[in-house]
Amino acid sequence: MIFPTVEFAVFFPPVLAISWWLMTRDWGWKWGWKPFILAASYTFYAAAEPEFVLLIAGVTLGNQVAATLIERAGSEKAKSWICGIAVALDLAVLGVFKYYGFFVTDVEGLLDSFGLGMGLPLAQIALPVGLSFFTFQAISYTVDVRRGLCERASTIDVALYLSFFPHLVAGPIVRAREFLPQLAAPRDPKNVAVGTGTFLICLGLVKKVIIADLLARELVDPVYAVPEAYGTADTLLATYGYAAQIYCDFSGYTDIAIGLALLMGFIFPRNFDRPYASLSFREFWRRWHMTLSRFLRDFIYIPLGGNKKGRFNTYRNLMATMVLGGLWHGAAWGFVLWGFIHGSALAIERLLNGRLRAPKILVWAFVFHVVALAWIPFRAPDFETAGAFFEGLFRGGSATLFEPAVVIAIIAAIGFQLLPERPIAALRHRFEALNPYALAGTLALTIIVVGSTIPGGAVPPFIYFQF
Repeated sequence: MIFPTVEFAVFFPPVLAISWWLMTRDWGWKWGWKPFILAASYTFYAAAEPEFVLLIAGVTLGNQVAATLIERAGSEKAKSWICGIAVALDLAVLGVFKYYGFFVTDVEGLLDSFGLGMGLPLAQIALPVGLSFFTFQAISYTVDVRRGLCERASTIDVALYLSFFPHLVAGPIVRAREFLPQLAAPRDPKNVAVGTGTFLICLGLVKKVIIADLLARELVDPVYAVPEAYGTADTLLATYGYAAQIYCDFSGYTDIAIGLALLMGFIFPRNFDRPYASLSFREFWRRWHMTLSRFLRDFIYIPLGGNKKGRFNTYRNLMATMVLGGLWHGAAWGFVLWGFIHGSALAIERLLNGRLRAPKILVWAFVFHVVALAWIPFRAPDFETAGAFFEGLFRGGSATLFEPAVVIAIIAAIGFQLLPERPIAALRHRFEALNPYALAGTLALTIIVVGSTIPGGAVPPFIYFQF
């Protein structure tokens, strides 16, 4: 089940209504609301992946057992061992489902090149939707308990934290210490940010369906399917198009997720902050997929030593963090190369340390184009396709895909991020201040307009569902 569908439109309103009805009853919060939302979240996931509901339950119970043992352990060493085992088991789950085939295929290919083929068993293992997201959140819970950053929660609270349907399949990655305290008491209906939630849902729908899906359908998918058939102008446009598409697709999902959570009385952390306006690669990673960036920082970069063990080790830690961040996105060498490019850019940027001076417009153009070109191996299914795409940037030839709607969508997706933030924020605040009837009408109108742009009534899955 994905957000911009009839199924979700049927699912969410009654869930929201029953949620608030139970939350405002003296008995309903503890004995009704939590079991109901847990059942709704599992139903939401089961609509797409019924066979993997038990996997979420197993990850939940495993990490809750670890948190309980950590709390009862008598020494710091024992706590560290328990935490380490729990994290290793979480990563093992991720490795089996996400990386087993990738590992076996590559090892077999390497052995064959030396004439040592062993016929390693290759099983076709389906990838559960959202596995990386709920696995990382499970790790954050166990590690935060070990570090004393949050207390061990009840089992039903941990189950809600890992399966809460607005962020279950594609984030944002909400830390345990951010979400679990919100389960301590029911929300006050008077304090719900209805205007902000409605605004974010409308914005997310427009980003995903009107912009991202249009660019995928009319530009990006055709060029990546047969890059040899297109010349420089079309390939360059597709480069900008995918940069716009992935931003609108993923930030659109998280806008909707954050908006839905707000309507239910819960606050998620922000995940995007105009990333294509960045003037450095470090700034880009402070603005792009912000919850993943801080997870990589807190759970990989800092434990490796961060920037406290000399210049060489700092560069090594940056590269390791970004390569692992690339591999987190999927079992493919294109993701590894994408992470390597960003790691190299961050390391070179730190090495230069502001020694090179240039006008801001040139700095912005350089950062943006490196980011946009790095998306090519990220998007391409293999290196052969990526190589053909890069060749297309220098092939010449006439433009065939410069449709007005496509060009306007790219300019809107990237250009709005370059505008001053204050006027946009003021417009947003005006929207959020509308009365409930105006908000409901705006949401209904948005749904009608967005629905009218869907060819055949089918909405493609969000890009980050595969991660």
